[in-house]
Amino acid sequence: MKKILLLFLLFFTFNIITAQNILIFGGKNHDVFLGCLNCNKYADSSIWNKYGNNGSKYNSNCIWNKYGNFGGKYSSESPFNKYASNPPVLVDREGNFYGYFTADTYFLKRTNHKLALLIIDYWETIGEDVGQAYDKIFK
Repeated sequence: MKKILLLFLLFFTFNIITAQNILIFGGKNHDVFLGCLNCNKYADSSIWNKYGNNGSKYNSNCIWNKYGNFGGKYSSESPFNKYASNPPVLVDREGNFYGYFTADTYFLKRTNHKLALLIIDYWETIGEDVGQAYDKIFK
């Protein structure tokens, strides 16, 4: 039931990709590229490409890797850790800042980007099959 509700919500909440690519950078100095938040699932840099470096849950620098530095709910650099001290940032290609990508609702300058917030809320379900989740969110 939870998955059906999620897919219904995803389908009606996000049915278009925004024109501006939003990029995710992690690490203490935000110098580790973690992927493109809203690129299509076939793009090499997309977090939705489960065969690419940024979408593979087996890559240590992927947000979908529960055991890596940038995924899961325990890493201090994961967007999904409510107490992360160094969450990733969201920026566009021109360097415009879209906030910190974090589950911590009290974090100063937390993003209000709707897709990022949706991912934070449903990361475990989305991470099971990012390609399938992409299809439900964007189509």
